[in-house]
Amino acid sequence: MPELFEAYEDLDDLAERLRVAEPGARRVAVIELGNSGDPAAVSYLAPLISDPDAGVRQQVALALGEFDGPAAAKALCGLLVDPDQVVASAAADSLAELKDPESADLLLPLVGNPSAFVRASTLRALKELRRRDALRPALDALRDAAPAVRVQAIGVIGFLKIEEAVPALTAATTDPDAQVRRAAVSALAFSNLRPAADSVTRALSDKEWLVRETAAETLGFMKNGQQAVSMLVAALADEFWQVRLKAVRSLGKMKVKQAVVAIATNLTHEQANLRKEAAAALGEIADPEAAPYLEQAQNDPDPEVRKNARWAIQQILLRNSD
Repeated sequence: MPELFEAYEDLDDLAERLRVAEPGARRVAVIELGNSGDPAAVSYLAPLISDPDAGVRQQVALALGEFDGPAAAKALCGLLVDPDQVVASAAADSLAELKDPESADLLLPLVGNPSAFVRASTLRALKELRRRDALRPALDALRDAAPAVRVQAIGVIGFLKIEEAVPALTAATTDPDAQVRRAAVSALAFSNLRPAADSVTRALSDKEWLVRETAAETLGFMKNGQQAVSMLVAALADEFWQVRLKAVRSLGKMKVKQAVVAIATNLTHEQANLRKEAAAALGEIADPEAAPYLEQAQNDPDPEVRKNARWAIQQILLRNSD
């Protein structure tokens, strides 16, 4: 039966190759250490964060992404401030893969780093760790001058799903940066509070279509999303089909019968994805009023639209058989 990890002697052999003069050979040894899956490999990789070759350091950052825990996090934090941006970016990606909450102890001090890249990358890594003590630094980061930092701070807050953070998130839905507003709208999906739904509803009128799209989608997940039905119906005529699609999907989830005709008008839109989604939503609602529109959609040139139309008609027949 094969062993789960390579033998420690094999790791020692690889460690010998880490000391050769040729950077390419060191990079290959680093790759093999990462592929070993043995947590003991981290102790061999960590010293290489100061290797003179940027390519080796980049490979170390990638290899450390195969491991979890404080030892790997410590080495990656050192690479996150590497002067070579390619190395630092690789470290940021690997940090985002961490799952051990104890790693947050090493990350939290970096939230105040002078570099906006480091601050944003640190918050991105903290998101998945779901540490309650990351809430205050994330809330403070909502005042950061860099939009990328504010976006990642919202990610931390959204993953924690703490209602006391709702006022900060609702304020962020009016941020001057569209990506920040979009992130805040999405993060509010967890909240059962009325002010959260109010803010997401207002975002349906945002000047940026990406924010409107996110608002239309988010309302479908919210407990109080039903309050925005009239606005979602209005969004079915948005100039961007992507916004219409998310509004259609949310109205279908909510099973809003008064939206049937408005949804059905999108069965003739030029975008097949929107037509397909409209047919599916009409099936979720299963109101007989949709039947004539769906019968026509069975002749749609797109096979997915036709399939959804047939399914929707079946749902209407099943749920209205009595």
